[in-house]
Amino acid sequence: MAFSAGWGPAFAGSFIRIVDDRGRKHEWRGSPQRIVSLVPSDTYSLIRLGARERLVGRTRYCVAPAEDVEGIELVGGTKDADVDRIVALDPEVVVANQEENSKGDIERLDAAGLRVLVSFPRRVADGVAHLARLARLLGHSASPTAAARPAAPDRGAPAPPPPSAVAREQVAAAYRAHAAAEARRRERPPLRAFVPIWMDPLMTVHGDTFISDMLDLAGAQNVFEDRARRYPLAADLGKAPPLPPERVQGRDLRYPRVTLDEVVARAPDIVLLPDEPHAFTDADAAIFRSLDIPAARRGHVFRCDGKDLMWYGARALEGLSRLREIIDAARP
Repeated sequence: MAFSAGWGPAFAGSFIRIVDDRGRKHEWRGSPQRIVSLVPSDTYSLIRLGARERLVGRTRYCVAPAEDVEGIELVGGTKDADVDRIVALDPEVVVANQEENSKGDIERLDAAGLRVLVSFPRRVADGVAHLARLARLLGHSASPTAAARPAAPDRGAPAPPPPSAVAREQVAAAYRAHAAAEARRRERPPLRAFVPIWMDPLMTVHGDTFISDMLDLAGAQNVFEDRARRYPLAADLGKAPPLPPERVQGRDLRYPRVTLDEVVARAPDIVLLPDEPHAFTDADAAIFRSLDIPAARRGHVFRCDGKDLMWYGARALEGLSRLREIIDAARP
């Protein structure tokens, strides 16, 4: 990431200064009170950090926490944001993601003069650092006194912690969970795992992705971690020579389209079928269970919550334990 994981450097007097993953420097006089989030995982993180009342807009895919997102105005989808509506909401910051959101929408928001904070975490650690960055955006300092719980005057019981304490503990818990997962994954050899993200065409993920790193932290090894996407489609499917590197510069090579024969050749011990971005069905699962692979022979083709694999930030650290349970259950 392009910033320190600490809290202090973001604050200078009454200003909040943050650098996003495009390398753009943003500055606010005081923490933003009107926020539009175009990223489902960031919406989740912002609410967990105590910023529910600051969110004035979200996408239709920002569905969690379900009880909290109700009442936040919808501003289109992640790929088709309603830019005019967002501008009309007059947010002090729009939270976006380089991969999830349309480049054209981000450019239009930039051109409208809005501050667009763009993230692009490729590792779970990047997502934790981004969670800390969001907390700093919200103006939560690291001062130990901010965490003190004042006694309620009527009963002498502790009052709810202030937002700064909630946010700080959320970030600290995320760092602790990540460190614990790093330590734990060194204790046992990883299981070879296949995670498709689309069925037709069959697509999976390269090692340079957040999903692959989540697998690694949970105790599995992505069997396609070394498989880059090839262009054109026929080349990705082994039916034509790939374009030379100079012809594919600037294209994302991290989501290859693969064949079932390649899946068989990679011999995964476990197949995880997430419910997003493609909602894998029982019929899809039956196809993988029919393959001559260790996962099928041992009954280790499982459905899983896609949010556990793909939502970075606060949600990812909650999902790690669930992924680990599934993976550990498939061990010999």
